Amino acid sequence: MKMKKKSILTVVTAFTVAAGAGSAYFLLGNETSGSPRSAENNPEHEVTLTEKSFASKAELTAAGDFLIHKPLYTDAFTGTSYDFNPMFEEVRTIFEESDAAYINQESILGGEALGLSSYPSFNSPHEAGDALLNAGMDVMNMANNHTLDKGSRGVLSAIRYYEDRNVLYTGAYKNERDQLTPRVLNRNGIRFGFLSYTYGTNGIPVPEGMPYLVNLIDAEKMKKDIREMRELADFVIVSAHWGLEYERFPNGEQKSLAAMLANEGANVIIGHHPHVLQPMEWITAKSGKKTLVIYSLGNFLSGQEGDYKDIGGIAKLTFYKKISGDKRDLQIGEPGFIPTIVTHSNKSNYKVRILKNVDPELDDSIKKHVLTTKK
Repeated sequence: MKMKKKSILTVVTAFTVAAGAGSAYFLLGNETSGSPRSAENNPEHEVTLTEKSFASKAELTAAGDFLIHKPLYTDAFTGTSYDFNPMFEEVRTIFEESDAAYINQESILGGEALGLSSYPSFNSPHEAGDALLNAGMDVMNMANNHTLDKGSRGVLSAIRYYEDRNVLYTGAYKNERDQLTPRVLNRNGIRFGFLSYTYGTNGIPVPEGMPYLVNLIDAEKMKKDIREMRELADFVIVSAHWGLEYERFPNGEQKSLAAMLANEGANVIIGHHPHVLQPMEWITAKSGKKTLVIYSLGNFLSGQEGDYKDIGGIAKLTFYKKISGDKRDLQIGEPGFIPTIVTHSNKSNYKVRILKNVDPELDDSIKKHVLTTKK
């Protein structure tokens, strides 16, 4: 079994570079420090480099909502701490063997000191994050309708947790400077830029003077952010917390927003919030380029069940970059998808399992629901 080593992200303080009337901000992912994921660890992702050419590929895995209801943290309680690691045993290698892994951290990782809580106002122990990192996660989306469940204290506590572990977080920030610092991750010479937004925060107002705490969906801001990110990254990945809960198909608002994001240059759109799986599709931007839209990845781990709420999935996306002389070619392969299901025994022994290993017939049905079109 191939194993990738945990990478270290080096964050360079945001700075401005005058460019006419505009300015640019940078965050650099350094995959040469610490113990990186590398071509050496993933031989099939080998980088080919000569004096005038470059060819590489990188795989990104993406999971859905990580929403820690009370039965989950009760099950994880050891008497003195919390251990969520056994919940990921069956799916761990999927993330470990990819070059980068992304998840929507739906319940804020404010930590036990702020008081653990469940629906409707969530706060999760830091140990839940530890288990995700142990499973190979690199990128944590924080922009969702539960971001402000514990106010600014929850957001800032979660950010301190991520920063202490050199984890890339996106969609919620500690100050304006942090918000203006693009999230760019370098894998095998391929630069991924991450942007995240949510439709709202369950009616909780953003604290006065702290608009940076969470990125809200705003068309003009999103357009500006994508334009700036395109100058820094080979591929722009946008997370959108959108749609209607428990609806298995995207609505008109999702499709309209996806079209706008594609026209501005988003390469992949990863959707969350419905808590059930919605289809993936390729859409064509005005430029003629294709954008992959994953309307919803469902619940990765939560206490919800029934009506498809216990079923989620892991998207597997392969990105290709080739430079020959003055020519640069960037491509995204056809997506792969692994359906998952959350199982338990009377609210204990919770597991994220590969659906095929539990119910092959349902697995086939779910794949047909999600993988609807090809490029």
